[in-house]
Amino acid sequence: MPAPTTSPANGPDTSPAPAPVNSRSRVLIASLIGTTIEFYDFYIYATAAVLVFPTLFFPSSDPTTALLSSFAVFGAAMVARPIGAVVFGHLGDRLGRKGTLVASLLTMGIATFLIGVLPTYAQAGWVATALLVLMRLAQGFALGGEWSGAALVATENAPKGKRALYGTFPQLGAPLGFIIGNGLFLIIGALLPSAAGADPSQPSDAFLNWGWRIPFLFSAVMVAIGLWVRMRLVEAPVFAKTREAGLVRKLPLATVFRSHWKQLVLGTFFMLATYVLFYLMTTFSLSYGRTAKDAAVPGLGYEYTTFVLMMIFGVLFFAAFTLISGPLADRYGRRATLIAVTAGILVFGLVWVPLIGLGTVGVVLWLVFGFTLMGMTFGPMGALLPELFPTSVRYTGSGISYNVSSILGAAVAPFIAVALWEAGDGSPWLVGVYLSSMALLTLVALLLGRETKDVGLEEGEAAEAPGAEKTTVGAAS
Repeated sequence: MPAPTTSPANGPDTSPAPAPVNSRSRVLIASLIGTTIEFYDFYIYATAAVLVFPTLFFPSSDPTTALLSSFAVFGAAMVARPIGAVVFGHLGDRLGRKGTLVASLLTMGIATFLIGVLPTYAQAGWVATALLVLMRLAQGFALGGEWSGAALVATENAPKGKRALYGTFPQLGAPLGFIIGNGLFLIIGALLPSAAGADPSQPSDAFLNWGWRIPFLFSAVMVAIGLWVRMRLVEAPVFAKTREAGLVRKLPLATVFRSHWKQLVLGTFFMLATYVLFYLMTTFSLSYGRTAKDAAVPGLGYEYTTFVLMMIFGVLFFAAFTLISGPLADRYGRRATLIAVTAGILVFGLVWVPLIGLGTVGVVLWLVFGFTLMGMTFGPMGALLPELFPTSVRYTGSGISYNVSSILGAAVAPFIAVALWEAGDGSPWLVGVYLSSMALLTLVALLLGRETKDVGLEEGEAAEAPGAEKTTVGAAS
């Protein structure tokens, strides 16, 4: 039997035990499962916003007006996201990442479940619409705190030289959530098909009456699994050291705006093209793809199931290239990788009409190219935005940049796209130009920014503004 460990004075060793750390699998699963659930919840709303909400919550004699109203509520959640980023960022930077992530996931889960039990406009009038808006705002509020927390769990626990790779795992939740959410809608649609002689592109009466509620109610099961995983996390050493050193800020928001406003602005524009592309490919494309060719504003005329299967095929490229982008960004740098990809997005926006004009093959290529670029631009953001800020304000700073960009990009993208689609008499060429314009703004921001590949996550604390207030976690705010 080995002798007991002793101190230099031959007494028992009283040195503190090593702090618990998260295993690699726990970090990757916890960062992935939460964002998968959050994006699943967002996607099922986006799908319902196209399929059923215009009829059930925004009745109008003009289908385009009803669709725009539904998209407006979809975009309203983006306005709530920066508020969520501030609130959850404050809690995450002062109290820790773990509890904040649990709270954001629980908030999103409750709001999504309640959407599944709401009365419709025919049953409750404007009260039903108001409750839908309220739940949608709660979803946005929760997602405002989810992404940055998940990205920090991944990157703050990543080994040296693999931060971008680890940072792709919370990003991978976007394509996985899309596949699960839309796959569930497809299964329900197949089990509840339209009656014989009815328009197969339109939901059946059973789907409109109760089938659409199932994905929202099912989210409760996914949230329970996510909570179980996240409750087992421990705080990353980088945050624990910041707390022990007394560098936790009383008001992280004030510190970010005073000392890191340039990073906030750049980070917001870094994400702009990503957000616009993201919601054009996942939300606008569903409306455009399934609108009849002889409609007042013509679309591609695909049956719902057919087009969603085409989209899921494209999203497989989204998932694959999200993972591929991580090692590339670790090797060549986040900035260099994103400059090349953003230039590709700019070109992609200009070739929409020639691609779609090739028929079904062209439409599939349009989806594949769009989702491939989406993976390549979205993947590195999981590392890039957190690297812009020191540990004491990282949750707040990265969350605000990510979510303010959601207003400039995602909140208005579907709305603007529908208006441009109408202006183009059914042709999406103006929508493509809009995407290219947003890519140009992102490209300028990237050229003005700096490379963060070799920035240590513990760096920057000493570079705070002289005299910046410091406090322990228990201090009054």
